[in-house]
Amino acid sequence: MTTRGVLYVHSAPRALCPHVEWAIAGVLGVRVTLDWIKQPAAPGTWRAEFSWQGQVGTASKLASALRGWHLLRFEVTAEPCATAEGERYSSTPELGIFHAVTGIHGDILIPEDRLRAAMARSTRGETELADEVAKLLGKPWDDELEPFRYAGEGAPVRWLHQVV
Repeated sequence: MTTRGVLYVHSAPRALCPHVEWAIAGVLGVRVTLDWIKQPAAPGTWRAEFSWQGQVGTASKLASALRGWHLLRFEVTAEPCATAEGERYSSTPELGIFHAVTGIHGDILIPEDRLRAAMARSTRGETELADEVAKLLGKPWDDELEPFRYAGEGAPVRWLHQVV
């Protein structure tokens, strides 16, 4: 079964850009050339987007291939399909990697054991429940990545049309 998704490289130093392309190509088994544009949120870095199609599990392979580079900010998404839920991976140098399972409408699905563990930590006074839920939803990653999600001037625009 195949799925599709998008890789967003939010910021990468110029020297790392070809390595990112090689890592993606290694996962997908095809040559990859990204359209890199300057990232205004972090001068001296570059950003790119790449739509992919592959087997279920490709998003995790892409995230694993890219997660080792400390100076890289990225997100990988995979759409749900007949045999699997969707996925979202977010990575920042400061926070590391975040993974969430997503449903058909893009909502994050949190397994009950993770909710129970968050409630237990809160009950023991180790943390606040609101902070635990925020982490389960990836809020710290969203907060850090939000300035980088805007491509700025010169970004390619893709218009999607629904045919009725």
